[in-house]
Amino acid sequence: MKAMKYILAATIVAMTVVSCGGAKKEESKTLVLYYSLTGTTQTVAKEIASQLRADVEEITCVNPYDTNFQACIQRCLQEREAGTVTEINPVKADLSKYDIIFVGYPVWFGTYAPPIATFLANNDLSGKKIIPFCTFGSGGLESSIKDLKAAQPHAEILPGYGIRAARMDAMKGEVTVFLVERGLTEGTIIKLDAFPIQHEVSADEAAIFDTAVDGYPMLHAKAVRVASRTLPNGTEYLFTAEDMSRKERGHAADDKKADVPPASELQIYVTVIDGHAPVFTKVVR
Repeated sequence: MKAMKYILAATIVAMTVVSCGGAKKEESKTLVLYYSLTGTTQTVAKEIASQLRADVEEITCVNPYDTNFQACIQRCLQEREAGTVTEINPVKADLSKYDIIFVGYPVWFGTYAPPIATFLANNDLSGKKIIPFCTFGSGGLESSIKDLKAAQPHAEILPGYGIRAARMDAMKGEVTVFLVERGLTEGTIIKLDAFPIQHEVSADEAAIFDTAVDGYPMLHAKAVRVASRTLPNGTEYLFTAEDMSRKERGHAADDKKADVPPASELQIYVTVIDGHAPVFTKVVR
């Protein structure tokens, strides 16, 4: 029961587990394949493999990326501009033996990291069930799945799991829910109500949004509409927000880009667990 309370407190997904997940329901051969730079994605991969009792393998680079954020970003930018393909070491697993392949990665520049792009280009996964999972700063699961479908058009790309690196304490419970929802482990699930139609944000709801995104340097947006639904121990909000202009972010009035209008609307999920501060769980651009 203690573990179940943790799951109910931590998970912010469309389903909630009310009995603990168990062994795999089917004997499909499953591989958890992942690339991880700092170890965050690796932690998710190992949790999935543990709960499924699946095989697991790490994708590694011939020339590894620097774990320093700025150095890594700089190299990625240079490779993107030059069209450089990231060379990876051969995968040891015999992919033909697996029915289901989990593919895990950090999100860089809105999609899967370059080593995954190389793996997808070098391997034909036609006929396989592919389940993506990723870690990110704000979001990118949806956009990376779109790219994954384009890269492997003859594979069956199933719904994936993503988590902010800042929320890794919730990962284990969320993985349990995700695997039960996918029918890969045993467990009973209760479907949450769908979000109702969004309405204009109130002052109190705007304050919840601002608190949730405060301090995250890559997200500058203001909430305009919202819908909410009840969780077993809190509330989940789905905000529609607009990117703020440079002027709204406090840039000088003489900044040539200060009057550039917001780029787009965003969908931002925010959760308030009873007794805890609001936290955003993902951004969908």
